[in-house]
Amino acid sequence: MISEVDKRALALHKRLRGKIGIHVKGSLDSQDDLKLMYTPGVAAVSKRVAEDADSVHDLTWKSNSVAVVSDGSRVLGLGDIGPLGAMPVMEGKAALYNRFAAIDAVPICTNTRTAAELISVVRAISPSFGGINLEDIDSPKCFEVDATLARSLDIPVFHDDQHGTAVVTLAAIHNSLLLTGRKLPESSFVVNGAGAAGVAITKLLLTAGANHIVCLDSKGIISQNRKLAPEKQKIAKLTGVHDTGTLDDAMKGADVFIGVSAPNAVTGKQVRSMSPQPVILALANPVPEISPDKALRSGAAIVGTGSSLYDNQVNNVSSFPGIMRGLLDTRAKRLNNEIKLAAARAIAGCITPSRRMIIPKPTDDRVCPAVARAVAKASAASGVARVRMRNLNEYETAVRERVRRNRQKV
Repeated sequence: MISEVDKRALALHKRLRGKIGIHVKGSLDSQDDLKLMYTPGVAAVSKRVAEDADSVHDLTWKSNSVAVVSDGSRVLGLGDIGPLGAMPVMEGKAALYNRFAAIDAVPICTNTRTAAELISVVRAISPSFGGINLEDIDSPKCFEVDATLARSLDIPVFHDDQHGTAVVTLAAIHNSLLLTGRKLPESSFVVNGAGAAGVAITKLLLTAGANHIVCLDSKGIISQNRKLAPEKQKIAKLTGVHDTGTLDDAMKGADVFIGVSAPNAVTGKQVRSMSPQPVILALANPVPEISPDKALRSGAAIVGTGSSLYDNQVNNVSSFPGIMRGLLDTRAKRLNNEIKLAAARAIAGCITPSRRMIIPKPTDDRVCPAVARAVAKASAASGVARVRMRNLNEYETAVRERVRRNRQKV
């Protein structure tokens, strides 16, 4: 049965016939316009760029452009629906980049099946863009694609399902632990789901200083005593877990549950088995692992989901626009852990948290400029920035104004 939201979304997309478009910045109304914007004047611009590669950032759109790339092999909760099915989501991501960060983003859905094919396509198109946003690529293929491109390209590669999810989740954890009087190193975490998001969340938690994490896949606890695929072997080694067991076993006495798995995977009994005042981040979409009402009735102190239907929406739109804005503006060579940690702190610091608002709402216009500032600072400090911001306060104000002006054009 189709829902009211589904009906409205279908009607909107049919009316818009795509959520994004391209606009021309200059005039093309006269012969003089044509000779400057195109031939013969454009030849001088091409010659300059050929002679001085860095000038491409000043003379073309490269410094403000992102390719949003997917092969459609794992789209939302729909699975492998192919490149055409992925297009509405990639258009949506491009629209969010433009609205929240004033970035020109282009959806590119590829008719590829293997990691090698997708890597080859992205490498081939990379000269046209200042950054690459990978999206909705099946696990474990996504790990190879992300890592290989990050090593081989001279522009930042950002797999949002990994890095964006991990950053916004860490921001939510920072404020949730603050509200419940816990410290990250002493807290115990359960991460249910070992796809792109679960693996990235686990790694970033460890980088941030967490010491007690149990990660699970569909077969139970990811343990060094199990036969595992390579990426899960890394997780087992990083977490140092040797015990096997089920989600029931993992949740007993835990402080924080992070779900990136399946709808209704968690019971009230499991929440009650956790430590007093536990934190529940049930991020499965569109239906969370446990409903917020049920989790709260079962003793949870704080509940977040990935859905806009409830309080405490933990959504990637709080992270990826500002991260890419900062990466583009500093012409960063790559994304790194220092940048991700800084972005998470910036998101968490945008509000005074409460139990009904642990991170800013996705539509909060303070977030992108604050995250971009943090990214600019961290990229310079970690040695990946090609451009350094002389005054971070002025830079943050400039980003805010740029986004505001871009929004008025729409």
